[in-house]
Amino acid sequence: MSHPYSQLFFSKKNDLSKIVLINFVIYQALINQHSAYAVGNSPIVNQGASPSTNISGATPVKKSPPPATILDKDTGQAPENNDMLLGNILGLRSLMAQYGLTLTLVDVNEVWGNPYGGIKQGAAYTGLTTVTLNWDPEKVTGIKNGLFNISALQLRGRAFTAENIGAYNSTSGWEGDRSTRLWELWYQQGFFDNKMTIRIGKLSLDQEFNISDYATLFINSSFGWPMIPSVNTYSGGIDYPVASPAIRFSFQPNDHWTDLFAVADSNPNNVSFCNPSGPFTCDPYSKHQSGTHFNFTTGVFITNEIQYHLNPGNEDDEKYTAYPGTYRLGAYFDSSKFPDQRYNRDGDPLGNPDNPQTMLNHRHTWSVYGIMDQMIWRNPGNKKESLGIFGRMQVSPTDRSPINYAGDAGIVYKGLLNREHDSLGFGWGFAHTGNHARHYDRDYRNFADPYWCVRKTEHHIELAWQIQATSWLELKPDFQYVFRSGGGLNLEENSKKKIPNAAIFGLRSTVNF
Repeated sequence: MSHPYSQLFFSKKNDLSKIVLINFVIYQALINQHSAYAVGNSPIVNQGASPSTNISGATPVKKSPPPATILDKDTGQAPENNDMLLGNILGLRSLMAQYGLTLTLVDVNEVWGNPYGGIKQGAAYTGLTTVTLNWDPEKVTGIKNGLFNISALQLRGRAFTAENIGAYNSTSGWEGDRSTRLWELWYQQGFFDNKMTIRIGKLSLDQEFNISDYATLFINSSFGWPMIPSVNTYSGGIDYPVASPAIRFSFQPNDHWTDLFAVADSNPNNVSFCNPSGPFTCDPYSKHQSGTHFNFTTGVFITNEIQYHLNPGNEDDEKYTAYPGTYRLGAYFDSSKFPDQRYNRDGDPLGNPDNPQTMLNHRHTWSVYGIMDQMIWRNPGNKKESLGIFGRMQVSPTDRSPINYAGDAGIVYKGLLNREHDSLGFGWGFAHTGNHARHYDRDYRNFADPYWCVRKTEHHIELAWQIQATSWLELKPDFQYVFRSGGGLNLEENSKKKIPNAAIFGLRSTVNF
């Protein structure tokens, strides 16, 4: 007797059904290992019930480094030497390419200042250098559709957002603890003409999951890896500048559908859970600054994303005039323990300093999100000039989540001033403080500090202009404005004054060596 799913799976007419079925089977095998809810006995992370003021800007950054120019696999170079500052490096790239090796180096430097608002006014510098080595084994071993990747980061500068702004999200996606560290280390193998690929190693999931194509123009970290997984999970999520032992599957049966599925350790740095504000605060970057730690001792992070590509086609084809778009629906499940944002293990309010500051642990957390990227106009006489919009919305359970829903949206104009690689965009984002976290603030105000503010919703806007100054140098002037930092954090204790709205100006340069 045939399996009830067999007819559906082996039908060539329903690729989406195949994707759903594959993920249903995998999800059942993994999630059934965990009960739905449990009360744990984890030790307290930080002493005292007093909320930590103005530390939410220390939330780990969320954007991944920009991809370097795609290199020719036969020469190891960009199509022309002058597309990269160092060109062929005296023949080194061509020599490496003979063995399937390509080397890229991208250097990013930023300056930021807030002349108005925030915790304090001032300026700061942030820098990042990314070195990536790829190896295609076909030229040496004959193995086709394989790829080995190793990358390293050098981060410098200071935490501008934490010290000056105090927002849920970092002003720049490159903010992070000063360090030189291993980033990703993985091998990928393709099957069935690369319609299916499997990637295993140390992965940073923000490279493929939960990302809007148009939103990558912007610098604010929330437009990259969004605020829900950054604030609501351990180590700020499995995203830049950390990576976690993981395996990722990609299945693309045709040009319209793609499915991404990954299983990873949920806590790359093996740190305690960190609230943006509240009794359980800590430093998410307090361990393993070298990036060489491979943690297998905490929970399992499972994520899946289904993508539908509208009007796929070759942009270089003169007959292609459709408006392309990509629509994503995704979710994640994290089996780690997460503390309730209001109650202790005995069910009493944490906001009362006289109550034991112990954790009421929920056994897991989850989130669901949707993303839209859609071109809405293009110049019939110059297809490189176009207008696109994006939107993203994400939700998470309110009892264990500092942020229970968040989103962003924006519009991007490509081909500005008839320059193919120049773009101008306007984006808006928000993050809503979860109901239990808000009740914690009310309890703390009632029991400890009558002036303590109840956090609400943080909003931010950004105006970004991308200028391709040369083939290897990109400049990006940027303006941001943050409303109600951290949802409305107090500027200081025993005072009703909140952190003032902040105006932020910045400039980023990106050099492709």
